[in-house]
Amino acid sequence: MSSVFIWTVAVILGLGVLSAVLLYLLASKFKVEEDPRIDEIEKVMPGANCGGCGFAGCRAFAQACVTAGNLDGNFCPVGGNDTMAKVAAVLGIEAKVKAPQVAVVRCNGTCEARPKVNRYDGMASCRVQAMLYKGETGCPWGCLGCGDCVNACSFGAIQMNPATGLPEVDESKCTGCGACAKACPKGIIELRNKGPRGMRVYVDCVNKDKGGVARKACANACIGCSKCAKVCPHDAITVESNLAYIDYAKCKLCKKCVAECPTGAIHAVNFPVLPKKKEEE
Repeated sequence: MSSVFIWTVAVILGLGVLSAVLLYLLASKFKVEEDPRIDEIEKVMPGANCGGCGFAGCRAFAQACVTAGNLDGNFCPVGGNDTMAKVAAVLGIEAKVKAPQVAVVRCNGTCEARPKVNRYDGMASCRVQAMLYKGETGCPWGCLGCGDCVNACSFGAIQMNPATGLPEVDESKCTGCGACAKACPKGIIELRNKGPRGMRVYVDCVNKDKGGVARKACANACIGCSKCAKVCPHDAITVESNLAYIDYAKCKLCKKCVAECPTGAIHAVNFPVLPKKKEEE
């Protein structure tokens, strides 16, 4: 009985050693040498693994840069131009400087401007709510208010304002990774260039309904009147499907459109407040 046991153990051990040898030989034969630059690039990455670059993580981004041999179309929004300069140095190439971007919430349908017409009593998720119906207000385009964008942000850069029922972006924390934009089922969050000294002008609405319908649903809606496009001296504004849109690449921040908009749907942010002129005595 003991000899059978010993032979059994010996056979199992032998098979284990043989399997290990075979696996080693196969691994050596089919081993793929990894480019050492991948490790070098990964070391200079911020390590957020947020997916804002379009890849699964920082290492996947590093592999893509090495494989492509260039940085065309590849950019780390978290690390920005400083990180990309380091990546370019590893690859021995030059990186193009890209304007920093920030998430912009294109909905100004506050609780006051866009009153509720029904009540949602389901799972607190914008994506789930969007699958079930158009929302609690008369505007089928606006923010649903459940905060999917807040949950998607890895940097604590976006929070819901309980007074307005809308998300607000903290520009000092926003990296422009686009996670919040991807999480929004209504597509109201857009990445836009920060602009000089953070100054930007944009249409704070995505409603494509006709003017009267849009205005009835939300007092702050764009009504597609085209007044902004007519007054813009830089051809930066287009109006399609009853909705105005400002091309930030063409906008010169003159703010003429802001003054012209009858519903206040166009917002100018981070502009310096000019001192009031003293009344002449």
